[in-house]
Amino acid sequence: MNKAQFVEAIALDAHLTKVEARKAVDAMIRVTVQSLREGERLTLTGLGTFSVQQKAERVGRNPRTGAAVKIPPRKVIKFRPTVEIE
Repeated sequence: MNKAQFVEAIALDAHLTKVEARKAVDAMIRVTVQSLREGERLTLTGLGTFSVQQKAERVGRNPRTGAAVKIPPRKVIKFRPTVEIE
C-alpha cells in the first residue's frame, strides 16, 4: 500500500474527504518525524513503538574489492511492533 492508497483507506474508514484524510496523514508524518528528531519515543497503542537508536562507528567491507571501509556513527529509526500479523 502506498501513501495515496493509505489516504483513501483512511478517508473511507473515518468518513472523511480525501483532502481531509491527506491533511491528517501529512500531519501525523510531520509530528512523528519531529518527535523522533527530538529524540522522543513515540508509542501508538495497537501498532507499535518508534524510537531512535544510535549506531556506533564500525568497520565494514567493500563487497567489490574487499577493502576495509570505516562506517561513521549514525542515528536510525527503530520500530517495535505490538501487533502480531497472522
